[in-house]
This record gives sequence, C-alpha cells and structure tokens, in this order.
Amino acid sequence: MIDDRVVTMQIWDTAGQERYKSLNAGYYRAADCCVLVYDVTSSTSFQSLDMWRDEFLIHANPRDPESFPFVLLGNKIDEETNRAVSSRRAQNWCESRSDMLYYEVSAKEAINVEEGFKAIARNALQRDSQDVHNFPEFPVQILSKPDKDQTRREGNRCNC
Repeated sequence: MIDDRVVTMQIWDTAGQERYKSLNAGYYRAADCCVLVYDVTSSTSFQSLDMWRDEFLIHANPRDPESFPFVLLGNKIDEETNRAVSSRRAQNWCESRSDMLYYEVSAKEAINVEEGFKAIARNALQRDSQDVHNFPEFPVQILSKPDKDQTRREGNRCNC
C-alpha cells in the first residue's frame, strides 16, 4: 500500500546482461518507471548506467524522455570496504539526469530496499496522476455510417 492505494509492481531483473537488450519494446513502453541498479563495488557496473538508460529510452519511447521517472539504486552497500563508486559520484550522476532519485541499498542485508521501492511506487503513482491531468476528457464526434444507397452511388468505396 502506498498512500492508501494498492500498488502492483512487475519487476524485470536483467542483471545487466547483454542478452536482455533485446527485450520486447512492448515491455518498455508499458513501464511507469525505470529502476537502474548498479553495484557500488564495480566501476564497470556504474559506467554501464548511461547505456542502459539510453537503451530504455529508445525502446520505451516516452512522450517526454526528460521527465520520465527513473530511480537509481546503488546496491551492495554492505561491502563498504570494497566500494569503487562513491555516493557523491552517484548523486552527481543523478543530478545531471533530471534529478533522478537515488538510494543506496543492500539486497543482502535488506538495507533501504523497502524505502527504495516505495519511492519507485510513489514516483509511478505521481506520474499516473499527472497523465490524468494531461489528458482531460474532450468531446468525441461520432459520425454515422452512410446509408446503403449512398455507398452504392459512390462505387462501394469504404468510408473508414
């Protein structure tokens, strides 16, 4: 439950593997939020974030890529002695990309994981409510079908 609303999340964990780059674009297009996760003990993992973000935006093709909600999770903070990417570096990266939300987590020790996913859900709900405001109801004019005599006179052309 997020703010008294039931939220269902479908999460695709690609583990940063190249073979998942070809995921069906339909999965991307239906997304309300994109969560990027990197390993704080791996510079290579962090350096791949731009590629994964760009890949998502290409396939999701959102109306406004600059405002599409992303959340970055820096995982493995339980391995502080092996840290290769500083918190400051990750925060700077997020700030330079539309002030993306950033959480440091440990999946192993369950540190900040719940908080991160609640933020992801709130982000998606906020976007959902904005979409309702961006598309107010408008009148739709429904045209009736032409009568059969009119269609015959016009040579049976389709009026669709």
